[in-house]
Amino acid sequence: MRLPRRAALGLLPLLLLLPPAPEAAKKPTPCHRCRGLVDKFNQGMVDTAKKNFGGGNTAWEEKTLSKYESSEIRLLEILEGLCESSDFECNQMLEAQEEHLEAWWLQLKSEYPDLFEWFCVKTLKVCCSPGTYGPDCLACQGGSQRPCSGNGHCSGDGSRQGDGSCRCHMGYQGPLCTDCMDGYFSSLRNETHSICTACDESCKTCSGLTNRDCGECEVGWVLDEGACVDVDECAAEPPPCSAAQFCKNANGSYTCEDVDECSLAEKTCVRKNENCYNTPGSYVCVCPDGFEETEDACVPPAEADGGLEMVRGGFPEDRCMTSLCGHACAREATEGESPTQLPSREDL
Repeated sequence: MRLPRRAALGLLPLLLLLPPAPEAAKKPTPCHRCRGLVDKFNQGMVDTAKKNFGGGNTAWEEKTLSKYESSEIRLLEILEGLCESSDFECNQMLEAQEEHLEAWWLQLKSEYPDLFEWFCVKTLKVCCSPGTYGPDCLACQGGSQRPCSGNGHCSGDGSRQGDGSCRCHMGYQGPLCTDCMDGYFSSLRNETHSICTACDESCKTCSGLTNRDCGECEVGWVLDEGACVDVDECAAEPPPCSAAQFCKNANGSYTCEDVDECSLAEKTCVRKNENCYNTPGSYVCVCPDGFEETEDACVPPAEADGGLEMVRGGFPEDRCMTSLCGHACAREATEGESPTQLPSREDL
């Protein structure tokens, strides 16, 4: 049904206020899909490995198992479990490459036991071997055996994408991830390996593990008698925090925290029954709900009314007098009545 033009224009501001639709999930690469198919095929081989081999005549079972192990029946069972019916891309790839998988299973499995290498790398050419990258599967920086010296990730590793450059792990830097960042020192280095270890937290640069091995102190620390020690910023003059805050020193830093005046040993709100509420940088003193505020106290409702409380809205002369034994309603004396007369039954 088409909306009237006026109604459609009225919806436009609402549509503009709607949040943008989330980005579609990143589409898997051909290599990722191929690897997933191979992983499922290998799992299918595991699941069917002992099928039709359940005890009895051992010689007959071994003969039967040997036939089933490389049979088309087993291949069909594996293929049927590779893709969910709703996985369009998986089923599309399986339909297009089923002949390749059948050829590997029946003729090439013994020569090329690694299905991923034969199927994804050499036949479909959508992946590369580990440690190589790009259209021509070139070796990553540092070599295919230990890309990035084992201290980083090679861009495009194992795919036909990327440029082979290194993204170093924390603590490492350089083209081959063999150098140490600030805050780390080289604890082992030879022709094949480089290991960087974190310095003490007080060191910006260092040659060892302790605060005496610092080449330069980190911010918030100072060199004192050959070691980097913490600076107590809270002892500085003028103090770094405001008068309404207290300073809390920490290693290499400090924090300014609000003073909770309501928790001090000396009472902050001094009137009777008064509540204290802490606020950022200050506090407030407030009487509880229903209490009457006077200069020196917060008076409960019963006390503020002289011990008598209105309980029957239609008769202003009826009041309820509170006592330790409960309460009783008495009517104010009128002409002809005694002020000490007990209330009638219907007034109770």
